[in-house]
Amino acid sequence: MPIIAAKPYDFSFPLESTALIVIDMQRDFLEPGGFGEMLGNDVSILSAIVPTVKRLLDASRDAGLPIIHTREGHRPDMSDCPPSKRQRGGGKVTIGDMGPMGRILIRGEPGHDIISELAPLPGEVVLDKSGKGSFHATDLGAILANKRITHLIFAGVTTEVCVQTTMREANDRGFECLLAEDATESYYPGFKQATLDMVRAQGGIVGWTATTDQIVSALAGACA
Repeated sequence: MPIIAAKPYDFSFPLESTALIVIDMQRDFLEPGGFGEMLGNDVSILSAIVPTVKRLLDASRDAGLPIIHTREGHRPDMSDCPPSKRQRGGGKVTIGDMGPMGRILIRGEPGHDIISELAPLPGEVVLDKSGKGSFHATDLGAILANKRITHLIFAGVTTEVCVQTTMREANDRGFECLLAEDATESYYPGFKQATLDMVRAQGGIVGWTATTDQIVSALAGACA
């Protein structure tokens, strides 16, 4: 069984029961003109991790891990978007409004799609979610059960919101969770660091963290 010198202590994982979840690497969050930038954020902070996520994604594919990509967004009729979510923030534009990449966070619009550098391959799961957590109102639990997954590796954005929420959901469901430290990011670097600290506090109360180099090396060694 591969072992990573993770924090707060070694993380071991059975290759045949491990999956990679890449959270919300969407144009609306990472590219200029998307919702993230329209909210006043510097999207270059998030886009800087794309090569690292790609390296982790490629290594996971080479190792035969199931890959799950998530996308946050809503139905065109907005029936799955609580009014409070639209109203919160008080910005001039919000979810469902027209932006440079189509209607903001609406399924089927250009901005909702995963960036081209990390495009899913045929057979990889693309999971559309309406909430921050990937288990909320989705089939993720059934997908993982059918694949007999017990261990999860996480990458994506943003660290303190959708990534952490999904990790906490997974932890409560009994999954062993590892977050790739340099394959996740926040618009607010301090929030990312706080999340890493929270995940591995108290002996790994939510899970473990490790670098992409450590994870890629362990995957390669397991397949050698």
